[in-house]
Amino acid sequence: MSVVLRRLAAMSAVDESTPATAREMLRRVWGYEDFRGDQAEIIGEVVAGRDALVLMPTGGGKSLCYQVPSLVREGTGVVVSPLIALMADQVDALSALGVRAGFLNSTQLPHERASTEQALLAGELDLLYLAPERLRVPETLALLDRARIALFAIDEAHCVSQWGHDFRPDYLRLSMLHERWSDVPRIALTATATEATRQEIAARLQLEDARHFVADFDRPNIQYRIVPKDSPQQQLLQFLRAEHEGDAGIVYCLSRASVERVAEFLCSQGIPALPYHAGLDREVRSTNQARFLREEGLVMVATIAFGMGIDKPDVRFVAHLDLPKSVEGYYQETGRAGRDGLPSTAWLAYGLADVVQHRKMIESSEGDAAHRRNLGHHLDAMLALCETVTCRREQLLAYFGQSGTGPCGNCDTCLDPPKTWDGTIPAQKLLSTIVRLDHRRQRYGAGHLVDILLGRETDRVRSLGHTDLTTFGIGAELDERGWRGVVRQLLAAGLVGIEGDYGTLGLTEASVAVLRGERQVLMRIEPGRRRAPSRSSGGRGGAKASVAADLTGEEAALFERLRAWRAATAKEAGVPAYVVFHDATLRAIVTAAPTTTADLGAISGIGAAKLERYGEGVLGVVAGSEAPAHR
Repeated sequence: MSVVLRRLAAMSAVDESTPATAREMLRRVWGYEDFRGDQAEIIGEVVAGRDALVLMPTGGGKSLCYQVPSLVREGTGVVVSPLIALMADQVDALSALGVRAGFLNSTQLPHERASTEQALLAGELDLLYLAPERLRVPETLALLDRARIALFAIDEAHCVSQWGHDFRPDYLRLSMLHERWSDVPRIALTATATEATRQEIAARLQLEDARHFVADFDRPNIQYRIVPKDSPQQQLLQFLRAEHEGDAGIVYCLSRASVERVAEFLCSQGIPALPYHAGLDREVRSTNQARFLREEGLVMVATIAFGMGIDKPDVRFVAHLDLPKSVEGYYQETGRAGRDGLPSTAWLAYGLADVVQHRKMIESSEGDAAHRRNLGHHLDAMLALCETVTCRREQLLAYFGQSGTGPCGNCDTCLDPPKTWDGTIPAQKLLSTIVRLDHRRQRYGAGHLVDILLGRETDRVRSLGHTDLTTFGIGAELDERGWRGVVRQLLAAGLVGIEGDYGTLGLTEASVAVLRGERQVLMRIEPGRRRAPSRSSGGRGGAKASVAADLTGEEAALFERLRAWRAATAKEAGVPAYVVFHDATLRAIVTAAPTTTADLGAISGIGAAKLERYGEGVLGVVAGSEAPAHR
């Protein structure tokens, strides 16, 4: 395969800007016939030696935008990547394609690092992965000075934004790439950035004059669902058993303690789950991450410390048991589902306690007033997405500046439209209770206010004399669940505020118009326990739950045999299963039923190296014989 790459590189030396050269590289190495979306233009820009800033959703093919130019241009593509724990897997995946790749990080032994450095200087690497902190090391800079560099790729470029959701100080130094190697093209890539964040990325990385590419943010294969939080562990268990039995997925929790509890709970229910958070021993985190990438059907329960750079294509669901801090964070995390383009679910359980907790965190956060306001704007946008009665995908895309898309037909609000009701009078009752407590110079949380409205003579209500309030017992039209929904939606709309360290409720400037009857308050009807929306309802990406759901019995059996062959092959090679073939490629093999190497080579996703390495094994499985896994 290296001969093929060298021959293609020689072709590119004649005319580096020739689109046909890049397409030939794509076909031979990756097995794809043509580029998608803006890929061809982006690659052409970088191959020609110009800079680019790329916003493209997870699963949209960002990595090809720097990998292909690295093979076409003379020299080695240097990729700045945020997580060293994933570099070995990225290199394994490229090596399986016949691409010469390596990495330099603190996990290597001295002789391993020396071998990689020697290969770089000898021109024997197509791609080299580095963590941003490596660029603080003078020896690394001196090494790159001596090498022939094809391009610099800055992955997860949103990390440079201090107003984004995942700021990393080391990224602020990356402007030095342009200053030190001014003749080397740079490409910065991210899956999540608003217009403001994009402008900040461009300014901090000195990419104002670069061409900016903003791809379609839609992930139509992901079904977005947000449910009211009510016994969240049981809700999660029901969701997994009903829709994702045996699937790989990620469950996000806000705290380390909840990660441990949920992972233990799932294991006790027979669902294999692993914890991941910053408080675990580094070796345990590394082992759990490696198992998640290499084994099939595992659930990773994690804080947001887990996930960036994860290139596992068959994650079938991402579940949140706590409210994300921002729409950017939510989109980034849910985007880790369905990278292979097959049906996947983004599921979130959201409740009043989430809103109270986040408001308190903002008030107590470090930083100036502007920083707290920014955090508040992020949370407000996330709450608006949770409380919307319109298409969630349409609102999500509009947040990133992609408007006018229309309802998607594949989110919960499209498949099971929520009903609204006039909540003005209940809102006035709640606000009036806050006013009357204010007159007594008293502030309380949501639970106590609900007890007053429902007329509950608890010990605390009696001891505080709150049975004498004129609003005591005037809220009998709603039950506790309904009143907590009212409080949550008023908080989300900014009609009630959080005050102090104990999450007490107070009025806001906007409350006055409601109390005076000058503003109507429409609310979502709090649903009971709804059944899950149909996974085959049509719409944009109206997809079926199982990867093999629409296969015939015979095809499904072949698909499972191919999965078993893939698992054995991957285990023998010590690589994740997706490095061998994605589920989408296995499906294509099943439906095409190839009988010859030529038939197999015509299937999308099977390049020359994989055809040579795995072709005989695949054809043996399709034919039903016991052919060797690979040679």
